[in-house]
Amino acid sequence: MTYKADNRRLPLLWRTIFLLTIFVVLSQIVIYIWVGHSVKGHFEEMDAEIITHAAFNWRQRLSDLEAQNPDTALTELSDPYKVNKDKHLHSSALDYDLKTVITDKQGQLLSTTPSSFAHELGDDFNLITLWQNNAQQQFVTHINDRHYRAIVIENEQALSLIALPIDVHHQYLVQFNRQLSLILFVITLLLVSIAALSVYWGFAPLATIVQKMKGINPERLDERLTVSDMPLELRPLAQSYNLMLAKLESNFDSLSRFSDNIAHELRTPLATLTTQTQVMLSKPRSLEEYTEQLHHQHDTLAQLSSLINNMLLLAKTQKGLSDSQRQPVDSEVLLTKLIDYFELIAEERDISFEKSGAFGLLLGDNSLLQRLFANLLSNAIYYAASNSVIEIQSVTTSKMATITITNQLPEPLAQKEADKLFERFYRYDKADQHQAGAGLGLSIVQAIAKAHSGTVSIRIKDEYYFEVTVELPSLR
Repeated sequence: MTYKADNRRLPLLWRTIFLLTIFVVLSQIVIYIWVGHSVKGHFEEMDAEIITHAAFNWRQRLSDLEAQNPDTALTELSDPYKVNKDKHLHSSALDYDLKTVITDKQGQLLSTTPSSFAHELGDDFNLITLWQNNAQQQFVTHINDRHYRAIVIENEQALSLIALPIDVHHQYLVQFNRQLSLILFVITLLLVSIAALSVYWGFAPLATIVQKMKGINPERLDERLTVSDMPLELRPLAQSYNLMLAKLESNFDSLSRFSDNIAHELRTPLATLTTQTQVMLSKPRSLEEYTEQLHHQHDTLAQLSSLINNMLLLAKTQKGLSDSQRQPVDSEVLLTKLIDYFELIAEERDISFEKSGAFGLLLGDNSLLQRLFANLLSNAIYYAASNSVIEIQSVTTSKMATITITNQLPEPLAQKEADKLFERFYRYDKADQHQAGAGLGLSIVQAIAKAHSGTVSIRIKDEYYFEVTVELPSLR
């Protein structure tokens, strides 16, 4: 069974440090190779220049001696310390500890400089082989466990080896590479440590957010993060967190009020039923009294049943609509049927309907849309002034249908008061709560509109005209 590593299991801090460490180590390796190569190349160039200069002087001196006396030229050249005739060669030999070896064409050793160098050559030393392998070219060789940069020069009588010891350079390079490795290792540790601290400090605000999130409870929803204390990169996160808490606080307060209102709304009819039953059971009653009391209890039960149905409808619409529920609904046919239904009720107060605009197909659930517009029309009739007109206007585009219902109010109404009508159990007509219902009409309208991906809004015109605008997806 193969195991696939998942780097998401590693903390973000360690992932960052791991990647940075790899990058720093690779960079230090490149630096180490480049610096070492540069220093080594510098020494090789310097040694090559010394050997080249010494070889030039050696050839020049040999040419001068052969011109003066060919028979003794080789003998005089073999002992450069004998006389101070070649100042350049003598100076080079002393300054750079140059070694020279002269043999005849058959490889027979003639002389060395210094003379003690002959004991270091060893039995296997063969200048002819060196000449054959490195003719007129500089090369690196080992003599008596020492490193030399050398060149072999040939003339008609002999072979000459000029060698420059480079052990000092090798030792220096070894120490230099060791110290360079140590320096780069320390730099790597410092960089990784600094990066780790920087990342840790950079993520510290995230720990603050985590602690805040762990401490979320209904009693502490008012706590907020201080955005100005966060790094610039984390300020959008802090703002989103504060916005989320604000929404949670608002929704929790709304839910608390909703729970209290439900308890109150259910308690009232239940208390009424309990009281009426206890009164009827306190003593024998006539048949007419029992019948009248049953009618009252039936009305109370009907009110309680309507409240429960409305609550179930709100819970249903909060989940949204499935694709199977979204069907084309003719808005004109739907509103025409509702107007015919409410027309008899409206005539009692001399209220009429006017319908205008382009009505199209709505995309949604027919029963829910019917409930939405039924609530709007019933509210419009209930709150409209007598002898007024309820206007229904529609504008339909390829994507949205806008339907506006406007009615005239008998008394002025402020926009601030109208905005509260969407709150659950809020009643504008406090004096007649029985007629005003449970205060869920516009809440249901808003919930149905949201379930259809639409919106509903209220606008007060000239203080006396109540205008409700519903926008819903359409099929034109």
